[in-house]
Amino acid sequence: MTNKAVIAAACAAALLAFAPAAAYAQCGGASWYGPGFNGKRAASGEIFNENAMTAAHRSLPFGTRVAVTDQNTGKSVTVTINDRGPFHGKRIIDLSKGAAAALGFQNRGTTSVCLAEQ
Repeated sequence: MTNKAVIAAACAAALLAFAPAAAYAQCGGASWYGPGFNGKRAASGEIFNENAMTAAHRSLPFGTRVAVTDQNTGKSVTVTINDRGPFHGKRIIDLSKGAAAALGFQNRGTTSVCLAEQ
């Protein structure tokens, strides 16, 4: 490789390192949890509060803020990822009881949502 090619490759790598990451987006099923877990430690180490605006996701880093929009009602809330899950079917997020109530699906138990990283 010539010196110019090495310099060009190094410059391209440096530019890619500082490029903004693509926004995270995902749509799928959502459920909620709370009773039985309230006051216990979440996977992040935080004490779980079923009335807080938090959620469990399989892979997003703890502390990530995500806008959750209910596809049935159009309502949206922002939650912070502080736990792991859901581990049931094809659901993509498990919301706290408070977040489910704010979206209006607490009585149904599950809904369809889209997520967008904030």
